[in-house]
Amino acid sequence: MNPFDAPHPTHEVNAAGQACERCGSRVSGLCQPLDAAALDEITSEATHFVLPAHSAVFREGDPAGRIFTLVDGFAKLSRLLPDGKQQVVGFRFAGDVIGYTTLKNYPFDAELLTDAKLCRLDRAQLDGLLRRYPKLERRMLDLCVQELTATQEQLVTVGRRSAEARVAAFLLSLVEASRRRGQPRQVLEMPMTRADIADFLGLTLETVSRSLTAFRKRGWIHEPVHHKVELLNVAAITALAEGTSDNF
Repeated sequence: MNPFDAPHPTHEVNAAGQACERCGSRVSGLCQPLDAAALDEITSEATHFVLPAHSAVFREGDPAGRIFTLVDGFAKLSRLLPDGKQQVVGFRFAGDVIGYTTLKNYPFDAELLTDAKLCRLDRAQLDGLLRRYPKLERRMLDLCVQELTATQEQLVTVGRRSAEARVAAFLLSLVEASRRRGQPRQVLEMPMTRADIADFLGLTLETVSRSLTAFRKRGWIHEPVHHKVELLNVAAITALAEGTSDNF
């Protein structure tokens, strides 16, 4: 059973207002343009949960009747291919919306990479809020456009860039996700496995590992602990991702 379908969920967050104050969505997500009154209404209609790492928010094929926001944490989106293999189609960060689709069923799995706090709205609730708050509707359109742009960028990455350039572009996406959340950090969270990264970039695990090792030897990155990375030479990584790395 999907944990969100439990009759009496044990991980519901009671202090929903406090959760909203700390939610990444206030900085970079759906709730960014809302005033206090609108936020209070959403808070009263939404349900907040805490779930452990590796929990499924929903599975591919489940009825797409709910929308989720990552208040805090990381998730990956994946699809099961006909040959039984998994294809990672994206990663989501604090403030991101998960599960907004015009389809009747979710087209992918959403699995948490870390312990996470989530906010849930039924689709009918969200549709009502979008009608009542034009700013919210415009923000949802903006997020959909951002998602389309990211998808187009991913097609370029997989189709045109070299293996090292793909890994460089992925590292820059972590920087952008941190910046978007208003949390520019020297040391970035990288909770996905290298196998997940390889799958997302259309590479092998060995190729991703070799690329990261090469970046470390060049002094471009540092991995102080497991699942964290520090970019020491963003200019070089950017030049590689953009195909202008002759001077590095």
